[in-house]
Amino acid sequence: MPDTSPGSPGRMPGWFHRKVEAGPVLCKVEKTLRKENLNTVCVGARCPNRGECYSSGTATFMIMGDRCTRNCGFCAVPSGDVSELDPGEPQAIGRAALELGLEHVVITSVTRDDLPNGGAEHFRRAISEIRKVLPEATVEVLVPDFQGNRVSLEIVLEEKPDIFNHNMETVKRLYPDIRPQADYSRSLELISIASEEGVITKSGIMVGLGEEAFEVAALMWDLRGSGCQLLTIGQYLRPGSGNVPVIKYYNPDEFEELKREGLRAGFTEVASGPLVRSSYHAREMLGKVRSGTASEHQKGIVT
Repeated sequence: MPDTSPGSPGRMPGWFHRKVEAGPVLCKVEKTLRKENLNTVCVGARCPNRGECYSSGTATFMIMGDRCTRNCGFCAVPSGDVSELDPGEPQAIGRAALELGLEHVVITSVTRDDLPNGGAEHFRRAISEIRKVLPEATVEVLVPDFQGNRVSLEIVLEEKPDIFNHNMETVKRLYPDIRPQADYSRSLELISIASEEGVITKSGIMVGLGEEAFEVAALMWDLRGSGCQLLTIGQYLRPGSGNVPVIKYYNPDEFEELKREGLRAGFTEVASGPLVRSSYHAREMLGKVRSGTASEHQKGIVT
């Protein structure tokens, strides 16, 4: 829906509108998720790319329930009373990934500050189950900050995910309004530790929340200083009236400039566009890194 609240930039530009996707592959994904009683961030976060991703046979699994212990200003995932962990969920993800024939599996979660290890053990088990049934598949995890608990982080890293992703979401100045229960430095430290252990690291940010250009550049350089290799940049789209409003809609040319800025900062690969999200075309992004083709920044070329 267009954001027409006070302080918003007006109607949503045309480049955000997507055609409605349908077809047998999409139906298979939805049927598999229902059968295994699995949540996806595609639904939970109201992702605008859900139809495209489902139609291509992919989905991003969201573990540990459909409610979050935090209440970030940008997020569509509801907060409130959380459920007990389903001990069979990791195996269900493995079965779903096998049935869908996934070659790259992305797992994220709600934030569970109520759990002793923040749910790290659940991540570990999910990775392990996928590796049992799809040993050739690559696995990407998009994790919460585990409240800075290094033991929790190490539980996930011990399973050696192919990509370790933790989203910064926004610039440092906006954290108190956008991510009041998170900490900018803590998130950078999480990425730094994963990078030091040799994992491919990734992060994502949103624009349109009132950030200044110099603040976005500073965030990019902070991420690079923490060893982050991959970056996604997308437009914040207000999911509901209870969320913070959109301050600005960036146009495609501005997203191209953000990509150039990221490549100048030294990221191996940058995905930047109005509808880019953390796991959008995640397999292709990893493929570029592993094939050695994600080096356009060294040649001054932007694709």
